[in-house]
Amino acid sequence: MGAFLEKPLTAKHNEHGEGNGLKYGVGSMQGWRCEMEDAHFAKTGLGDGMENWNYFAVFDGHAGHKVADHCAKNLLQSIIRTQEFSNNEITKGIYSGFLKLDQSMRDIPELASGADKSGTTAVCAFISSKNVYIANCGDSRAVLCRNSTPIFSTQDHKPILPGEKQRIQNAGGSVMIQRVNGSLAVSRALGDYDFKNVNHLGQCEQLVSPEPEIFCQDRDPADEFLVLACDGVWDVMSNANLCQFVHSRMQITDCLEDIANQVIDTCLHKGSRDNMSIIIIAFPGAPTPSEEAIKKEEKLEAILRKKIEDIVTDMGANVEYGLLLKRLGDEDIPELPPGGGIEAKCSFVSAVFKELCPKLAETCEVGSY
Repeated sequence: MGAFLEKPLTAKHNEHGEGNGLKYGVGSMQGWRCEMEDAHFAKTGLGDGMENWNYFAVFDGHAGHKVADHCAKNLLQSIIRTQEFSNNEITKGIYSGFLKLDQSMRDIPELASGADKSGTTAVCAFISSKNVYIANCGDSRAVLCRNSTPIFSTQDHKPILPGEKQRIQNAGGSVMIQRVNGSLAVSRALGDYDFKNVNHLGQCEQLVSPEPEIFCQDRDPADEFLVLACDGVWDVMSNANLCQFVHSRMQITDCLEDIANQVIDTCLHKGSRDNMSIIIIAFPGAPTPSEEAIKKEEKLEAILRKKIEDIVTDMGANVEYGLLLKRLGDEDIPELPPGGGIEAKCSFVSAVFKELCPKLAETCEVGSY
């Protein structure tokens, strides 16, 4: 299957933490890809006079994981060690830190020799008591949510964007099949040095640029949560749908790891075939579990169970899990998770199906139907 496995690897990597009034949960999954190329970093309280600062980042590697792993370990220090950051010029410090890291990685032996040609997108956030600074380079995305609605998101750096396309052409390249030289699907990234060798052009004027786009948002008591995620999530869920879904799950559980896992499982069932990584950062204004929402979810699951039992009985000897999902998708089922739909309840559907048809339990796996 080329770059894909016969069945997705659905084991999750999770982390969680809290500090400075924030809570965060991380979920990542290899999925259909033959290799896990995502990386991430999360830390509340940065120390050395920055105890009130917090940092979160997601990296989506391609052509290997080396650059993504290196950036996850080193981007924070590359930024906070800049003179600009020390002078409280945060935006300039983030900008300088990205470019310095991209330059320094050229000296890593495998990258210098060309033996490793990997690169990575990056999206990161610095959160202080008053501000949220967000930087992105590539098509990993950050979305800030208030009242279950996205009020800010980064723009994906794709080769077809007019400004990106112009830079690529100025560097002697072209955009074919929406890719840089018909090859790379993002127009900005760290690493990818095969696309950064036009000697007479500056660091940010190459076919692929390491230049981050940086935004500063004032914190608001109405802020609910910030999501950082790679394109494996955004390929199948819109900003609005993801905000609605996470908002609704926060009313049922306060475990952000569990919500992160529900997001990537939902995206898998919606058809994502990429690695998936997501960090959910909850602000003090985030929703909390409510008895009403929990009872509504219990009612939904009772309705779903009855429908599953009826459909399985109706199928008789020809029972199939894939057909069950299709028929459930055609049903008008009230109160499905907003933004998630029936795909958000596939884990529940699978558990009920295994209970009713234990001999067909293996057919519930994604890729088996």
